[in-house]
Amino acid sequence: MSEEPTVIGAGSRLTEVTEGEWAGWLTWAGDAFEQRAGPFYERRDADGRMMSAFRAEPRHMNGAGFMHGGCILTFADSALFSIASDAMQNSRGVTMQLAGDFLAPINVGQLVEARGEVTRGGGKTVFVRGMITANGTPALSFNGIIRKISDR
Repeated sequence: MSEEPTVIGAGSRLTEVTEGEWAGWLTWAGDAFEQRAGPFYERRDADGRMMSAFRAEPRHMNGAGFMHGGCILTFADSALFSIASDAMQNSRGVTMQLAGDFLAPINVGQLVEARGEVTRGGGKTVFVRGMITANGTPALSFNGIIRKISDR
């Protein structure tokens, strides 16, 4: 992974993790929100498709002891852009729509992963659908729309 990091916004860089559980994965260094919310990681799987992941921690849980729905949807929103990275062609974008169906709770310590596909791309709009799993068990089915934006 010796390619130049992708610049997404002021101070945000997709950089490779070199140590620990996530060595070899990429993360958005400089993206304060994603680092606090996750941190979230991404890489290409064996099939060449992008996937995202993070480890569920106590700080991600709600009062009932399961992962907070807002945390799961935040991860889904991040995963939209990872899944759509090829279709985005280094463009910047914003989430126009995000919807999810909760399927199972996520517990502390579980590996949370997101995989999906672009169902329609091209032009300024990219449509994505995906699945978030916790230790392999489906936890959230989601879909979203990204609108490419240009620098003004």
